[in-house]
Amino acid sequence: MQNNKLNQFENIVAVGGGHGLGRVLSSLSFLGAKLTGVVATTDNGGSTGRLRQQQDCIAWGDLRNCLSQLSQHPSTGSLLFDYRFSGENELSGHNLGNLILLALDQLCVRPLEAVNLIRQLLNIETKVIPMSEEPTHLVAIEACGNRVFGETSVDGMNSHPMALSLEPMVTATYEACEAVRKADLIILGPGSFLTSIMPPLLLPKFASALNQSRAKVILIDNLTREPSPSADISLQQRIDWCHQILGLKVVDQILCHSEDSYQDGIISYRPLVSKHHAGLHDKRALADALASMVELDIEKSSLVV
Repeated sequence: MQNNKLNQFENIVAVGGGHGLGRVLSSLSFLGAKLTGVVATTDNGGSTGRLRQQQDCIAWGDLRNCLSQLSQHPSTGSLLFDYRFSGENELSGHNLGNLILLALDQLCVRPLEAVNLIRQLLNIETKVIPMSEEPTHLVAIEACGNRVFGETSVDGMNSHPMALSLEPMVTATYEACEAVRKADLIILGPGSFLTSIMPPLLLPKFASALNQSRAKVILIDNLTREPSPSADISLQQRIDWCHQILGLKVVDQILCHSEDSYQDGIISYRPLVSKHHAGLHDKRALADALASMVELDIEKSSLVV
């Protein structure tokens, strides 16, 4: 991937949740320290949710997922980090990586230090930053005015919410804001629009950093219908709603899957599906597609000059 056009950039920032963001970070891992992932920390389900209830900590699951996908497989460290306990006991269902991050957080001054220790252990160059280092939950407001509390409940809504917020409102991680301000390119998604992409954007300082950034913002659309209320509205409606909620224009371009490659306005269509799993982006295809979008912009700029 040394000839990939993305190598020309010094700072690329990808924003989202665990599975989708992890796939993007893994696809672009050849960028090394030039790449930063800003990870949503509002998950309240599974092992992560149980730890949050008991320890009042941030959501570690998506951070662990991103670190796991960036690690070199297989290794003793990665195998331990991915291990999930089974059986019928208090540890059943817990992921060892979540527990390690929680333990390191209690030994460190701040959660980001815990993440950086794991990066060193797994020999990961790419930076991985939680959107906030303070616990918070996603809250949605229905059209009738009802509040839907928690990420898993928001994903289970029957209709698209009127608004989203964080409770309590917390401070964005300083390093995440700085990464966005200095970014040459910003990537959103793929992942759940409401519960993976939107949470970091709801942080006022992070949204302000996005507004100050001169970077182009590319949204990567999902390959399959997402199990959330956003599935019932069009891609353009999602983008318009996002811009309305934030009060600023965020998305410049969109990358979608298609068997054929073509351009339709701000949307680039490319073959992106992995041959091994219909629900996953092919890593090489994803990196090449993003590079082609960047190259097209460069060509347009040279024609203007």
